Amino acid sequence: MEKINKLKIFSDPIYGFITLPNTLIYDIVQHPEFQRLRRISQMGMAYMVFPGAHHTRFHHALGCLHLMQQAVSTLRIKGVAISDEEENGLYLAILLHDIGHGPFSHALEHSIIEEVSHEDISSAFMEKFNKIFDGKLDLAIEIFKATYPRKFMIQLVSSQLDMDRMDYLKRDSFFTGVAEGNISSQRMIQMMNVKDDVLVIEEKGIYSVENFLTARRLMYWQVYLHKTSLVTELILIKVMKRARELIQNKIEVNCSAPLSYFLNHNVSKEELCSDALNTFALLDDYDIISALKQWLTHDDFILRKLSTMIINRDLPKIILSNDKFSSEETQNLLDRFLQNNKMTATEAKYFVFKGKIKNQAYNKCLEPIRILKKDGSVEDVIDASDQLNLRALSKPVTKYYICFPKVLVEK
Repeated sequence: MEKINKLKIFSDPIYGFITLPNTLIYDIVQHPEFQRLRRISQMGMAYMVFPGAHHTRFHHALGCLHLMQQAVSTLRIKGVAISDEEENGLYLAILLHDIGHGPFSHALEHSIIEEVSHEDISSAFMEKFNKIFDGKLDLAIEIFKATYPRKFMIQLVSSQLDMDRMDYLKRDSFFTGVAEGNISSQRMIQMMNVKDDVLVIEEKGIYSVENFLTARRLMYWQVYLHKTSLVTELILIKVMKRARELIQNKIEVNCSAPLSYFLNHNVSKEELCSDALNTFALLDDYDIISALKQWLTHDDFILRKLSTMIINRDLPKIILSNDKFSSEETQNLLDRFLQNNKMTATEAKYFVFKGKIKNQAYNKCLEPIRILKKDGSVEDVIDASDQLNLRALSKPVTKYYICFPKVLVEK
């Protein structure tokens, strides 16, 4: 029997070539539950605005692995002791950090399994892989759950300057064509060091960090929270809510078996160790798109109309504002909508609704990005930077939105 070469090389549009460092990583990448990430959109419904944004969580996971390999190499050159076991733990933790994402990633994070985050689902998948691979993921799980004693390793996987953020900003910038997100991840990794077991950036790398934080802010307002992408995801959430509501009222709603399972069951965090996790592993973007297409002809007006909005990209009007929309404004729109549509006021709220979005490029309350100065002292990047606008980036910005059918637009 021909021996399989498990040290594979992937061609990547961002970094050139990505190499799998060992056979265990290969076996995990080849596992069906990891291959599922090829069918999970990285950016949810953003392709409704940016046609190139069809890249997947599979792309992103491999990109994060590549950056982690560079980070480990850089830190070792600078004299930071990282054992082979720790190195592999870091690779596995970053490779699997997003394996718990469901269809359309963050867009449906609390619509498929309402009470459980994707991090909890990732943790459940890692525990499952650990059993399959005879405990070889023990250290990776400790790093992922932030219980490993070496703090800088946890920061490489999850912090305000981790491999995850470095990859998704650069990757999402490339696939959307929004140049502002094109950060210098190579430069930041080269400037990384460890002091007192904490991750730091050497002082000469501060401008790259400033650029990273500015890029993050711009990408959120221009891409991740773009109003058209936002309204599409809000409608998608409402479609799932309506489907679940109809099922509770004993009305037939056709869809794939895995999606039907979650529409019929409220799965708790504790239940993820059972059949629920195996069923979740069968879910991907195609289940949702297939269901939406089936629901185009459903007898229920609300389900049919909402599904049509997404499939045909005939979306509601959305208005963003720095100020809250009054209850009177919302009620006025609801009343006008109800004049032409026979439904209850509660049902009308599927079409007329308001809410808010918030973004904060840098959070001073969380683990800070530390700058290692030439005299050996360590300072928060906000205090070390001479850029005044960096302080502004640490303040949360809230915007309010209201959505309603375009027929209600005043002429």
